[in-house]
Amino acid sequence: MIIVLKKDVTEAQIKHIVEKVKALGLRPMISKGAERSIIGVIGEEEILRSEPLEVFPGVEKVMPVLSPYKLVSREFKKENSVVDVSGIKIGGKKIVVMAGPCSVESKDLLIKIAVSVKKAGAVVLRGGAFKPRSSPYAFQGLGQEGLIYLKEASKKTGLKIVTEVMDTRDVPLVVKYADILQVGARNMQNFNLLKELGVAKKPVLLKRGMMSTVKEWLMSAEYILSNGNFNVILCERGIRTFEDYTRFTLDLSAVPVVKALSHLPVIVDPSHGVGKWGLVSAMSNAAIAAGADGLIVEVHPNPEEAKSDGLQSLLPENFAKMMFDLKKIAKAVGREI
Repeated sequence: MIIVLKKDVTEAQIKHIVEKVKALGLRPMISKGAERSIIGVIGEEEILRSEPLEVFPGVEKVMPVLSPYKLVSREFKKENSVVDVSGIKIGGKKIVVMAGPCSVESKDLLIKIAVSVKKAGAVVLRGGAFKPRSSPYAFQGLGQEGLIYLKEASKKTGLKIVTEVMDTRDVPLVVKYADILQVGARNMQNFNLLKELGVAKKPVLLKRGMMSTVKEWLMSAEYILSNGNFNVILCERGIRTFEDYTRFTLDLSAVPVVKALSHLPVIVDPSHGVGKWGLVSAMSNAAIAAGADGLIVEVHPNPEEAKSDGLQSLLPENFAKMMFDLKKIAKAVGREI
């Protein structure tokens, strides 16, 4: 249910409405837009229907949300949400590029990569300290040591940090080091983790599950928002289809689809989407043309020796060329990098 407020509503009136909603045992979520503010109500809608909230001062109308994902939907918020990551705006006119190695391997290598991707135009450094792998014998990441290296690279370059958190027990630790907490494809429906990230309030990058529909993806985002964290960035990273030439099928149609259904920003991970470095630049161009708010790309100076995902990692010089080409695509669609 949505309570649409009048343009001239006062803070005192909003406070009164919020207190009334809470007294009914429901949870109010305030969204302030450029034109007007609304209050989303989470809980049993039948309770709210019995209350004449339309007569409250400051209320214009009360209406149901038809989408199963209430807070994520365009019904709840017509304007695009912009997630502020310590001054970096994701979802605005500027396209945000995140880049770095799949996994953190050593401090010196990470800093070397960070310096190169920043020079090319990236503003966020990606790198996995905890790595979910299909094989229990594959490199699993450096853990807290990797987080420390990420923080040092951030201090040296000024880049913000995005890294994956896999377990509810690790959330407090990763929060200390990361600017954006990433939920990987395999954890998209780890609902306890999503709830914990909702409480944490730190910006979250939510990747689409490899076998998940757009609706399921948005419902996972709803878990985070319904627990109080509206700083969510969605990430399309490819889904499984019958095609096996590429690692996954990068569903770029999901970008305009999600833009139509939700107010949340959407970025694309072409590296995991195709799994082959030679296709990454083309799919990055296509992602920006489709309306993506950013990219997250894997970069490594020696892919042959990378401990994970070397096949899909760009060399620093190839990443720099891609960034140069992306500026032209961005300009053509009214954006900038």
